[in-house]
Amino acid sequence: MRPPGGVPSAHIDPFIARQLPPRELWPRFDYSAPHLRAYPDRLNASVALLDAAIEAGAGDRPVFHYEGVTWSYRHLFDRVQRLARVLVEDFGVVPGGRVLLRSPNTPMMAACWLAVARVGGVVVATMPLLRARELAFILDKAQVRVALCEVGAIEELAAAAARSPALERISCFTATCDAGHADADLDRRVAAKPAGAGAVATAADDVALVSFTSGTTGNPKGAAHFHRDLLAVTDCWPRVYTVERDEVVAGSPTLAFTYGLAASLLYPLRYRASAVLMPRPTPEAILAAIERYRVTSLYSVPTSYQAMLPLAPRHDLSSLRKCTSAGENLRTRLWNDWHAATACRIVNGLGTTEMLTHFVSESMQVACVGSMGHAVPGYTVRLIDDEGRPVPRGEHGRLAVIGPTGCRYIGDPERQQIAVQHGWNVTGDLCEQDPEGCVWYVDRSDDMIVSSGYNISAQEIERVLCEHAKVAACAVVGVPDAARGNIVRACVVLRDPAQAGEAAARELQEHVKAVLAPYKYPRDVRFLDALPMTPTGKIQRYRLREAWRDTAEPAVQ
Repeated sequence: MRPPGGVPSAHIDPFIARQLPPRELWPRFDYSAPHLRAYPDRLNASVALLDAAIEAGAGDRPVFHYEGVTWSYRHLFDRVQRLARVLVEDFGVVPGGRVLLRSPNTPMMAACWLAVARVGGVVVATMPLLRARELAFILDKAQVRVALCEVGAIEELAAAAARSPALERISCFTATCDAGHADADLDRRVAAKPAGAGAVATAADDVALVSFTSGTTGNPKGAAHFHRDLLAVTDCWPRVYTVERDEVVAGSPTLAFTYGLAASLLYPLRYRASAVLMPRPTPEAILAAIERYRVTSLYSVPTSYQAMLPLAPRHDLSSLRKCTSAGENLRTRLWNDWHAATACRIVNGLGTTEMLTHFVSESMQVACVGSMGHAVPGYTVRLIDDEGRPVPRGEHGRLAVIGPTGCRYIGDPERQQIAVQHGWNVTGDLCEQDPEGCVWYVDRSDDMIVSSGYNISAQEIERVLCEHAKVAACAVVGVPDAARGNIVRACVVLRDPAQAGEAAARELQEHVKAVLAPYKYPRDVRFLDALPMTPTGKIQRYRLREAWRDTAEPAVQ
């Protein structure tokens, strides 16, 4: 079936469109499912989500709960319209212009996201945990001219701005648009603008979002998503893991992750539900929010569920109807323990930044505990070998998928060719299918480390460690961990072996924390005389991973 599109782009700034990979490197797209056939050629995701909710009579319904403050759909609509005016009239944002967002999960972060999409801009959302060097790479890669930042997250962005000639303006906001905050210039601009701003009639296949994800080669990859994609995902996975109009949803993922974006913004708006936004979604904060706001649906990751387990008896969780997990492998024991503690079944599934969100999911009944379930309606999955041939059920293969969304890396044709093969999106996950077709996770097929739901690039950490004066060589791998799924292990050869010990390990850990987001630092540091090598000079990473079983090897955690 022909996808929506074929009309002229509304983008005045063509930079992102020119950075898309050549068409021959795109994956195949499938819009043949009945629920994917009705998108118009002109489509603005912000309008389709928010304006449509207002027109449907949801204006007085709650949309966001945040630390005792509740925004209605009508109030959100007002903020978004005013923000749209600021972006265009004050900051000169044109359709196609990139706007970086940096904030924890707050109502204003969500409003900024919708406003950028409304004016035809391209959202580049980032986590507050990212450091200046990481932000500078993103700013340059996407050629970001305007950044909107929560007041408490400005320090690293300001440092990044000094390295990025493209960035011209940073404007700060508060969580709920408090115009009285001295540093919140964006809030004051919003208060001074009238509402009623129109929306740009973007093409369905205009880029609306570039989401950066770490890769095995170190530097983040920018995955582009169209306005149509943002609507398509709301019509696919929610057919399995449903979203009802009366629901209150909550989750641990940040809005800068596509999992968090879908869970806390796209799905609630599409189905007129409400979401609890938490700036620091610690296990205690999540459980308290469930009790306070009578949360019905929880989106999280195995690490968070594991951490919540011992705290759960202290809270009234009777409002929970369902829970879902993604980001890393869900172990059967954790599923059983959570079910025993809450009577809720965790619906396991898999999505990627490149696909935007879930394309494999268990059913609500969770017939195969521990599996990832079947393809979400609208998607087709298969397991393939290294030549792209399907593998028989019961054998390990690389997970490949085709559907209404797919991988398009900006400015990176080499990695595009790795991610898309023979028209299929190849995720990098090794899986197997049982006789009933359920997909079971086995391992990663690359050097990506998935820890606590975060994708962590081994090579990025290696580069930072090698910058330290004491390090002669190093290799970074992921090793199993009961609480986090995996942890980052740094295997280090020091210039002076006599310096090996706890003090040196702490020094290297702090070095990584100072340069990269804290969740990337190596929790396990091993000092070696030399790295294990093949006869051709390649590091034998499997030996470094297997060393976790050898308690005789010196380790500092």
